[in-house]
Amino acid sequence: MATLAVNKRANFDYEILERYEAGLALFGHEVKSVKLGHISLKESFVTIKGQELYLTNAHITPYKQAGHIPDYEPTRPRKLLLKRAQIAHLIGKSRTEGLTLVPVRVYTKKRYVKLEFGVGKGKKKFDKRETIKKREDERGMRRTIKNF
Repeated sequence: MATLAVNKRANFDYEILERYEAGLALFGHEVKSVKLGHISLKESFVTIKGQELYLTNAHITPYKQAGHIPDYEPTRPRKLLLKRAQIAHLIGKSRTEGLTLVPVRVYTKKRYVKLEFGVGKGKKKFDKRETIKKREDERGMRRTIKNF
């Protein structure tokens, strides 16, 4: 299992309550590009259209060896492959006030490209400061332990 891309802002801006794994419906040249690590989850999000989930605004660079691909849109919405029961559960969760679906990372599992996303609750400014303070305290403790 190799991680191809991570959304660093996800854990900073959101408190991830639950995590889910979904397959991505991609074109062949997109799969090759993603497996080379040419994907960015910056400013991407999961949207709901009808009874389907889509990864929106994730940028996949065109695969160079594929040549020119007419009408290719790097940030097009890509369908997430989940079971119906999971989709119904997630739609209910996202309709709850203050909860959103946030992409966390893209990775390979055997030969498949998977997306890990979570149900997140937005953090307030003081929560973010608290997260930074905890991280700095842990670093300080590790540094102190390392010196002894």
